[in-house]
Amino acid sequence: MLTERLFTLAQGGAEAILWVLLIMSVISVGLILERWLSLRQVTKRGEKVKARLREALQANNLDEIEDISRDRESLEGRALSYGLRHVKESGTNGLSEIINSFALLERPALERSLNFLATIGSNAPFIGLLGTVLGIMKAFRDLSQNASTGNEAVMLGIAEALVATAVGLVVAIPAVIAYNSFSRQVRQALQSLETVRELCIAYAKKKGSV
Repeated sequence: MLTERLFTLAQGGAEAILWVLLIMSVISVGLILERWLSLRQVTKRGEKVKARLREALQANNLDEIEDISRDRESLEGRALSYGLRHVKESGTNGLSEIINSFALLERPALERSLNFLATIGSNAPFIGLLGTVLGIMKAFRDLSQNASTGNEAVMLGIAEALVATAVGLVVAIPAVIAYNSFSRQVRQALQSLETVRELCIAYAKKKGSV
């Protein structure tokens, strides 16, 4: 019968679920560390470029922008390079499209692995809950086959089954926090490209007035 097969699956299912959650946890931690290091570099380089841009604006020295555009390490520097080249060749017409295209090309690299983190964060609790259900099924199955085990054995089995739910939450919570934090950093990095676009327009106007 199907029910018998399900009970047979439940015998080792809870422990298998714990191993699955452990593997997901290791993968999640690895992805979090990789994204943290990568986006930290993007943020640090972006802050340096924005500080230089701020100084150039305060000094009303738009010529400094050309020097900043030679910074190929930062997201803003590369965008500025493409924007200024377009302005020199074609003016401001189509500049927004160039910046937007650059953002679309850079977004996949910035968002790498974030969808997987979101998947872990949203599904780990359900996987843990499945392990708990299988563990409870096993506990009651053992009680029905050996009534002399007593309530203590059943309660112990249920307590062990609840571990899967707890582990699922432990895996999910850091993944969700990391996903939200990294997504915010990506949005901030891409929003800074709007400043680059406005600077390119200002640069074009100044050069056009000379």
